[in-house]
Amino acid sequence: MSYEPPTPPTELPTDIVDTLNGYSPDQLQHVARYAEELAEHKAREARLKEESEEDEIEDRPNDLPDDVPSKATITIKEINDNRYYYWQWREGEKIKSKYKSPVNPDE
Repeated sequence: MSYEPPTPPTELPTDIVDTLNGYSPDQLQHVARYAEELAEHKAREARLKEESEEDEIEDRPNDLPDDVPSKATITIKEINDNRYYYWQWREGEKIKSKYKSPVNPDE
């Protein structure tokens, strides 16, 4: 290990380098852990956004409304002895539904 201080990356702004140079070794360890976790989080968010955009680009069924994501599936709900088709999909922890049409009993 060198006794010379490390050379900061040229991509880092001078004010950040100056701030880091004023930190104790313990604080720098915390900053390093946080920066690594933050970088992983931002990379994951960017990847998920890209995947989500790719999902939206995929072929959408002709009868899929604009406000229903392409990952939605059709489910049947029975209400007052009548059966109906609904688009259904997950948004985070919630399951969303949108009415599609009545079920044709001849099908």
